[in-house]
Amino acid sequence: MAIQIGSSATRRRFMATSAAATTLTAIGSIARPFISRANDRPLITHGLQSGDVSADSGVIWARADRPSRMLVEIDTTDSFTNIRNVAFVDALPETDFTAKLLLENLPPAQDIFYRVRFQDLASPTISGEPKVGRLRTAPNDRRSISFVWSGDTAGQGWGIDESRGGMRTYASMLKNRPDFFIHNGDTIYADGPIAAEQKMPNGQVWRNVVTEDKSKPAETLTEFRGNYKYNLLDKNVLAFNAEIPMFAQWDDHEVTNNWWPGEPLTRAEHQRKKYVEKNASLLSARAARAFHEYMPLRTTQSEPGRVYRKISYGPLLDVFMLDMRSYRGPNGEGKEDSYGPAAYFLGLTQIAWLKQGLANSRATWKIIAADMPMSLLVVYDVDRKWGVEAVAQGDDGPPRGRELEIADILSFIKRAGVRNTVWITADVHYTAAHYYDPNKAAFQDFEPFWEFVSGPLHAGTFGPNALDMTFGPQLVYIKAPSKDQGQNLPPSEGMQFFGHVAIDGNSQQMTVTLKDLDDRSLWAKTLDPKLG
Repeated sequence: MAIQIGSSATRRRFMATSAAATTLTAIGSIARPFISRANDRPLITHGLQSGDVSADSGVIWARADRPSRMLVEIDTTDSFTNIRNVAFVDALPETDFTAKLLLENLPPAQDIFYRVRFQDLASPTISGEPKVGRLRTAPNDRRSISFVWSGDTAGQGWGIDESRGGMRTYASMLKNRPDFFIHNGDTIYADGPIAAEQKMPNGQVWRNVVTEDKSKPAETLTEFRGNYKYNLLDKNVLAFNAEIPMFAQWDDHEVTNNWWPGEPLTRAEHQRKKYVEKNASLLSARAARAFHEYMPLRTTQSEPGRVYRKISYGPLLDVFMLDMRSYRGPNGEGKEDSYGPAAYFLGLTQIAWLKQGLANSRATWKIIAADMPMSLLVVYDVDRKWGVEAVAQGDDGPPRGRELEIADILSFIKRAGVRNTVWITADVHYTAAHYYDPNKAAFQDFEPFWEFVSGPLHAGTFGPNALDMTFGPQLVYIKAPSKDQGQNLPPSEGMQFFGHVAIDGNSQQMTVTLKDLDDRSLWAKTLDPKLG
């Protein structure tokens, strides 16, 4: 008899399989996979991932240790007695032996178990041991759903300290059993080397797992790939990825801090990091390739490198994943009074796509996943304390610079009668809830809405940032370091944050809860949908 996912025996067995996906051993000071099987069998080197799940499809990902064919079987139970589909895709050196496969024609609102193994392309009779992952497809009816979100993984030199439990926020998110996870960006810190030891404010020593590719700021394609491999050494990340689909977007640290397309790498921090490359364009091209190789997101034939996309998750929810990095103009003072290339943030094409998608959406709730907050001031050049990195440019007045795009989008939402939009983001390394009130704003042509901020997942904690009042944000809740605590707090201080969203299938209410590293609920808000 098939054992359903709901049984405790099956869940324990599945979790044990997921947690044991990769074992590490230290050879000198470098962490390498410990191979316990015969060397003539292909290995799954960095666990399994799934992503961009809809009601009838989803992407799965794995990586081999050699040229191999990824063979995939799926079933609705982990017994695999009624295999519904068999598919394959090749993992080759050109993609660093990573392989992604889009599963289609899946049943809605269903636990899907996928079993992956690799077949050696040089010796097709030889296959490696399989691993099993799980995803849940979106419903096609109005039933309750939930998800978590956060950002910022392995930043500021705080890597995997196994004596402190590794990247524990991933374990806390897994306890919530969400349907999916939105990673708001800074999925890696390509510009942030991981040293073997880092001194903590209390005088103790944080001891990292280290790898060669994380020993310097990434510039080569191999080094960018190595940053993703590093995060996939963590047992918590592996266990989480095997069970929870990810919707991923990127921000700056996938390339280098606060970059913009075409930026010369001449800032003081670039000089400190001793970049050999002289322009962000080549770095971003390599970084984008590694991001798409290692993240389980869908690709399009017309624009393979595109990050912004809409993911429909049933009648209650549409998710709009933005890209606030690839199409922006230069970071500067942000005080342009008229709209043009210097004020671009999302860019004309992405704005048109977002407006059309919002206007056409019939889902009750529209989540806009932004890789940067709307009204928090973020400085571009940290040494000179100059320039605008995000949207807000700091004068509390009418929209200028990048604020012009946001004003246009908010006005469109009001004019088009788009209801129930909620913005979620990360980036600033603390958690907060902002209520946008046109009656408190310099620019008032919009309907009230909420923006929720949460992060980091596993990085230094900073903040708080000042708020620009152009769009009238009201600070309803915040958890950030105090002046006495200082900045760049290590994960062991407990100030790592994620957000949890639950949408009730009956009332269609959305409850947003801000949580910390230990899964404690810090603050919650239930939002009533506007219906009819």
